Amino acid sequence: MSIDTVPGWAERLRSSHIRVTSQRLAVLGTLDAHPHSTAAEIAEYVAHQDSAALTMQGAYAMLQQLEASGVVRRVSLPDSSSIRWETRVGDNHHHVQCVVCGRIEDVDCVIGEAPCLTPSDTHGMRILEAQIVFRGLCSSCAEQVARESAHP
Repeated sequence: MSIDTVPGWAERLRSSHIRVTSQRLAVLGTLDAHPHSTAAEIAEYVAHQDSAALTMQGAYAMLQQLEASGVVRRVSLPDSSSIRWETRVGDNHHHVQCVVCGRIEDVDCVIGEAPCLTPSDTHGMRILEAQIVFRGLCSSCAEQVARESAHP
């Protein structure tokens, strides 16, 4: 993968003092195209588009380094067996997750600035962020549930 094929990522890595490599660019490009992916999913996507193999452990280590530098964000969701990752960082947004198929989408915060909620007791801490996950049924799963209920 050429450095020029991923606009902005090479400069973002350089400004974060991370060496630009084809694997890092492939991971970022993949994660940008497939937000909320797991390390295993990212390694699989990269393997299909890049001749250089990337193990799940290698992807996870790379994602941790990118997270520490603020290039990616870790997303932990209820009932999810794996940590998910996204390139949308530096803003105050939340997530909505379908409880049937697991689809995850971003939801902008209506307040716009962090934190989006004020806790009843901070216990002396300065609150930096609040993570909210809305859970429900996506329209496809709701239709499937309705069809299954109509034809027992």
